[in-house]
Amino acid sequence: MDLQLTDKTAVVTGSTAGIGLAIGQALAREGATVVVNGRTEPRVRAAVEDVRRAAPGARVSGVAADLGTAAGVAALIARVPATDILVNNLGVYAAKPFPDITDAEWLAIFETNVLSGVRLARHYLPAMLARDWGRVIFMSSESAVQIPAEMIHYGVTKIAQVGLARGLAETTAGTGVTVNSVLAGPTRSEGVAGFVEQLARQRGVGAQEVEREFFQTARPSSLLRRFASPDEVAALVAFVASPLSSATNGAALRADGGVVRAAL
Repeated sequence: MDLQLTDKTAVVTGSTAGIGLAIGQALAREGATVVVNGRTEPRVRAAVEDVRRAAPGARVSGVAADLGTAAGVAALIARVPATDILVNNLGVYAAKPFPDITDAEWLAIFETNVLSGVRLARHYLPAMLARDWGRVIFMSSESAVQIPAEMIHYGVTKIAQVGLARGLAETTAGTGVTVNSVLAGPTRSEGVAGFVEQLARQRGVGAQEVEREFFQTARPSSLLRRFASPDEVAALVAFVASPLSSATNGAALRADGGVVRAAL
């Protein structure tokens, strides 16, 4: 299927590894001009090369900036003043008991997971509306629906993204611009893969055994019964970013492996 992205530019935040990198690769394979982002120059340079290997001849560049700060967002905008597609993938998480989460930690996770997307959308969305075409996508999580008790602050930022996406979508009515969120489920990202392998070594078992037990105990509602690959999530994002998805707007789309039991 031709996703008709050859004349589009896409900014993908937090894209030096995992789902973000897979999204950058998927969009590049479809012919989009891709801008990847991370906090450090070495990671960004490596991601640019990863995209080029995945999509030979890709038009790809990178911007090193901490988008969890207003200054970092300003630095990205200065380098990339306009884009057709904005994928707000940047996000951090940490397991911590609710009583121990400080005000500073609440503010920090909101600034990274929510305000980074707010600031970028505030800049890029008006120009999309003026051109009558654009895509804004917020990478949320099944944790938005099933708030994890071990990291409540993370779950709250994920549902905030869903609400933000829906609210912004309301401002696009009757235009060629769409705003959606994608709820990813348990995914074999860089961090998850490392954690599973470390736990397997500590217990003297295989990584597959650790994964099987995770879905038996922590995510028993999963229909996939395994971690999704970043590429599987990225495939949905690439479609939503394309002109072919014009009838999908204001939606919270699930790539959660069936973890969320709700029918809607």
